[in-house]
Amino acid sequence: MSDDLLVDVPRERDVVEHRLLHDGRVWDLVSDTVRLDDGDVVREYVDHPGAVAVIALDDDDRVLLLAQYRHPARHVLWEPPAGLLDVENEELVVAAARELAEEADLVAGRWWRLVEFFSSPGGSDERITVFLARDLTPVPEADRYVRGEEEADMVPVWVPLDDAVAGVMAGRLHCPTTVTGVLAAAAARATGWSGLVEVTPS
Repeated sequence: MSDDLLVDVPRERDVVEHRLLHDGRVWDLVSDTVRLDDGDVVREYVDHPGAVAVIALDDDDRVLLLAQYRHPARHVLWEPPAGLLDVENEELVVAAARELAEEADLVAGRWWRLVEFFSSPGGSDERITVFLARDLTPVPEADRYVRGEEEADMVPVWVPLDDAVAGVMAGRLHCPTTVTGVLAAAAARATGWSGLVEVTPS
């Protein structure tokens, strides 16, 4: 199969009925009655605003990971800086820059779109865009974001990209943005970063 045929295709189906089952604090649980070729089906799923994540690499090709407790998984996971698209009409790369500053106290001089994926397409419409960030400098002390809740206890570490890839392949790292992001970064590095599209926060 040629590369131009191996592509996920957006497709809308008629939604006969849409119901809000639960109005959540961050995302909602909804039910759609969808008209398919062989009849109507009901699909319940999480209606999610979407998210961004940042693979921040320093000059030594070390990736920044943060330890964060995730209650539904009952795990402390090593994750890249990431966050919800919860600011109306905010550009994706601007949201990524905001999350990098808020969670890691860093500003990036250069940005690339690295990879994009649906986190759980059978049960959620969440779409995550992962960016590569380089030319990193610290946020001035006086301008740093005050973190709270789970973010207050985040522990940052700089990990060689090859070690992060090894952790993914050995089953030690499980966060989807970590798994997808570090493997995508390693794949991009193997081609000399030639396939990435550079973007600029406005």
